[in-house]
Amino acid sequence: MLEEKRILLICDDELVTRHLREKLIIDGGYFVAAEPSSQKGLAALKNNSFDMVIAKFGLSDAEPQVFFAEIKRINPECIIIAFIETPDSDVLRQIARLGIYDFIAKPINLEKLFFLIKKGIELKVATGANHKLIQGLQEQNSALQKQNTLLAKRIEQSTQNLTRLYEDLRSTYMRTIKVLAQAIDARDHYTHSHSENVAKIAVAIAAQMNLVAKDIEMVREACELHDLGKIGVEDSILSKPSELTEQEWEQIKRHPVTGAQILEPLTFLNGVIDIVRQHHEHYDGTGYPEGRKGEDILLGARIIHLADAYESMTSTRSYRKIPFSKQEAVLEIKRNNGTQFDPKVTEAFLKIVDKL
Repeated sequence: MLEEKRILLICDDELVTRHLREKLIIDGGYFVAAEPSSQKGLAALKNNSFDMVIAKFGLSDAEPQVFFAEIKRINPECIIIAFIETPDSDVLRQIARLGIYDFIAKPINLEKLFFLIKKGIELKVATGANHKLIQGLQEQNSALQKQNTLLAKRIEQSTQNLTRLYEDLRSTYMRTIKVLAQAIDARDHYTHSHSENVAKIAVAIAAQMNLVAKDIEMVREACELHDLGKIGVEDSILSKPSELTEQEWEQIKRHPVTGAQILEPLTFLNGVIDIVRQHHEHYDGTGYPEGRKGEDILLGARIIHLADAYESMTSTRSYRKIPFSKQEAVLEIKRNNGTQFDPKVTEAFLKIVDKL
């Protein structure tokens, strides 16, 4: 800890210097080096490591602004306490402008001085740790940038095959992420093939609503990935047969955001990501995670929300051993039309439900 308690005292008043040095060493246990002039003080600061400088404001051989600026230049992290004869307003304004930590004045209040030293050194330690953290992050960032540069060069060297490579990578990513989504469904035998079933229903609704092929495909992909965020939900919660606690329910409600965050690096899925994030929003604004309402919810998300609800109602679950019949599920959707579900989506669903 000695390295964190090194103080440089710069003062041309011999009596003050002797008094402060004695108190700081004996009562405070600090290592204290004392210099009688600005030049000797700056030389000591250059050649040694100090955590704090206590310097007289208005040394006979230096202008305060030049002197304190030079201290900061030599050791930007050093904590400075100024010793002033009289705390008049002009001097205090100069101290504030020079970035000095604090000041002491005659008569010297040792209790205040020791408090300032303690807090100043704590600040120095915290600042040093923060700088090390920032430096570490910068080094990591630099390493990542080098890796990215190398990767970019390799990709540039393969420009002739870029299109094929992109499609292969996209296909690989999609296969991998879909396998992960299927594995999440399979964690609970009650939800096996849930995402696949939701996709079939949602695609049928989207086709009935005359969505273009590109948008239908986006809905299908979003369905396959919509529960990906449940990877962050404990198995005991997913398979719990009884009512969830408030804390458990909050964990469930985070899964749309978690799923979107997992998919965010896959920029080619931008539209899909937004649908995944919004698929539990309700038409009347009572859903989650953002409480979106009406047309502010993406149409694809509104479609998936109804398809997801219907598939869940008509399937066996840990919390509902006997599933709803088709007629019961349809009645439930009608009952929540205009509140939980978009009326336009509900209308399209009712036209195709008998074909499911």
